[in-house]
Amino acid sequence: MTSINSVNSNFASLSPAVHRASTVVFESLADFVDRKQRQPDGYSYGITGTPTARLLEQRIAALEGARHCVITPSGASALMTVAMGFVRGGDHMLVSAACYGALKTFAEKWLAHMGVDVEIYPPAIGADIAALIRPTTRLICIEAPGTVTMEMADVPAIAEVARRHGVLTMMDNTWASPLGFQPLAHGVDFSVEAATKFFSGHSDVLMGSISMNDPEHYAVLRETQSILGQQVSPEDCFLVLRGLETLGLRVRAQSADTLEIAQWLQAQPQVERLLYPPLEQDAGHALWKRDFRTNGCLFSMMLKPAPEPAFNAFFDSLRHFAIGASWGGVHSLAAYYPAALQANRVYPATDRPLVRLSIGLEGVQALKDDLATALTAYARLAR
Repeated sequence: MTSINSVNSNFASLSPAVHRASTVVFESLADFVDRKQRQPDGYSYGITGTPTARLLEQRIAALEGARHCVITPSGASALMTVAMGFVRGGDHMLVSAACYGALKTFAEKWLAHMGVDVEIYPPAIGADIAALIRPTTRLICIEAPGTVTMEMADVPAIAEVARRHGVLTMMDNTWASPLGFQPLAHGVDFSVEAATKFFSGHSDVLMGSISMNDPEHYAVLRETQSILGQQVSPEDCFLVLRGLETLGLRVRAQSADTLEIAQWLQAQPQVERLLYPPLEQDAGHALWKRDFRTNGCLFSMMLKPAPEPAFNAFFDSLRHFAIGASWGGVHSLAAYYPAALQANRVYPATDRPLVRLSIGLEGVQALKDDLATALTAYARLAR
């Protein structure tokens, strides 16, 4: 049922109200003195949110099948907020090699210098992660499929091992969105989304969300959000609330178009390999088929070997695909990841350059034509 946001008895709107506030005022001195007791759900200062933020958190929680949600200024900040909320010096933290690069950098260049023992693990480890767990292991970080190389993880297997050992798990679920996969239903403690992408849908806002079921975890993260100043503006909350209204339509359309374009690319002579779990040839296909319900809008491709100018020709020929490193919006994007970047990863999936594509809503034929032109330009310099 559509939510009606009433202002007074003479006005009602389908659009949520935008509550702007830094200072929250109180009815009495006693209310002010006890203001911290209003958390984690109430209002004590703008840094912990206004009714606009709470409405967005409630709607994201409903999508995730969660009891609680905390929003932050970006997907990256959501990942860091979980780590800062629960990991301390002396703890051991396991991070998938497929995780978002900023999380790995934060773990290795910041948390490690704060006394956290950071260990990168192979994305396809599954239940064998049990061999890496120590008495000090506090958090396991998962992303599936991987941000660039699209490795799949056996999420339920990792979550089951972690729960058995009393270890927390966090999954970056941005590729699938909760419409395609619900981490909490598969045993994960924290489901993180870059709301910047599918939730917003229009490449005009930065935001992250952390969804969970445990009320104590929720209280810790609300306090962490407050201490670190990780709040977002009510205007940005409004934009994501508006984006959620078309989330299902966009995800279904982009999911269908992405699979069709990927299948078409498989037959193109300049394409050597696609990294995309919904394709049967992909190493992660069985896990994707078992657990996921949508095709996402993001995949990577490995082109036949060619000198660097061929990649310049490919990208310079694109007209519908803008060059940029994001996904989930209505506009298609193309990004380039050089060979050296791949080869220098821990547990590299390849030592070859990759082209990553995010499929928007321009239409399948227009995007195929654009890619065909770019592949022709690539082929001329690949000879």
